[in-house]
Amino acid sequence: MDSSSTTRRQITRQKLYEAAVTLIAEKGFSATTVDEIAERAGVAKGTVYYNFKSKSELFEELLRHGVGLLTQSLQSAADSTDARGGTRVEALDAMIRAGLVFIDRYPAFTQLYVAELWRTNRAWQSTLMVLRQEAVAVVEKVLREGVAGGELSEEIDIQLTAAALVGMVLVAALDWQAFQPERTIDDVHSALSLLLHGRVSGR
Repeated sequence: MDSSSTTRRQITRQKLYEAAVTLIAEKGFSATTVDEIAERAGVAKGTVYYNFKSKSELFEELLRHGVGLLTQSLQSAADSTDARGGTRVEALDAMIRAGLVFIDRYPAFTQLYVAELWRTNRAWQSTLMVLRQEAVAVVEKVLREGVAGGELSEEIDIQLTAAALVGMVLVAALDWQAFQPERTIDDVHSALSLLLHGRVSGR
C-alpha cells in the first residue's frame, strides 16, 4: 500500500472514529447502527466494513486509538518536563494539565471511555483493561522516579496513587464540562494542582 493510500485510509478511519464515538456517546453502543456511523462519517456502508470487520471491532479500535492518544499526551508532558530539568512533581502537574487538555479536546470519547470502564459484559473488556494500564503506567513511572529520588514519600502506594491521579483528572474534567462549563482549563488545573501539592488543608 503506497503512502497516499495509507493516508487516505487513516483519514477515513479518523472520520469513522469521530462518527462512532459521537453516536455511541449519544445513543449507546447497542442502539447505534453501522448505517448511522457511515452516514455520520459521510461514507458508504461498505467503507465501514472495508476498514473494520464489525461494529465491535470498530469500537475496540476506537478505544485503542483514543487511549493511545491520551497515553501519548501524558508521556509527552513527562518528557518535556524532564527535558527542561523539572522535578517529578512538576512532571505530574504537567501530566494533569495534559490530561485536561486531552479531555477538553475529546469530551465524547472521554465520557465513553469512563462509562465502558465500569461495564463487565463487553467483548473488548480485556483490551480496555490493558489500555487503561498503559496510561496509568506512565504515571506510575514518574511516581517511582520521585520516590527513588527522595522527592516523594516511600510510603505511597504507587499503583493506587497513579490510578487515583488518572481517575481524579477524568472525573474532575467530566464534572467541569457537565456542571461547571463556565470555568476555564486554568481554573480546573489550578484546583487539581493544589491537591497534587497537598495544599488543601491550609497548613
